[in-house]
Amino acid sequence: MILSLGNNEPQDQCGVRCIHQDRVRTARQAALLSRENESMANLFKTMSDPNRLKILWALGEGEMCVCDLAALLDSSESAVSHQLRLLRQMCLVSNRRQGQVLYYRLNDDHVQTLIQIALEHIRE
Repeated sequence: MILSLGNNEPQDQCGVRCIHQDRVRTARQAALLSRENESMANLFKTMSDPNRLKILWALGEGEMCVCDLAALLDSSESAVSHQLRLLRQMCLVSNRRQGQVLYYRLNDDHVQTLIQIALEHIRE
């Protein structure tokens, strides 16, 4: 017997409690390793900050120094430097020094792909 949803029940829950063991087993077998799950969650947390996302988007167009990024974000170089340090720790950006100027760039093509896929998703 299947119970119908009443007006007081949330629309994002089943109207009846049933567990599909085969689906649960398949999902468990396909589950990420704990460390991978945590690393991926940290990656998305890092990318979720609007200013860090602006930095990543800008670096998708090419290398920029801290001064350039600070001007772009209308922020202090110290604040941008802090964001870049977090992005570097998560292996999203890397840097190179040319004289006294420190240039930042996306660490690899995967970073830009992640951002572009997210943009495509929200535009659908």
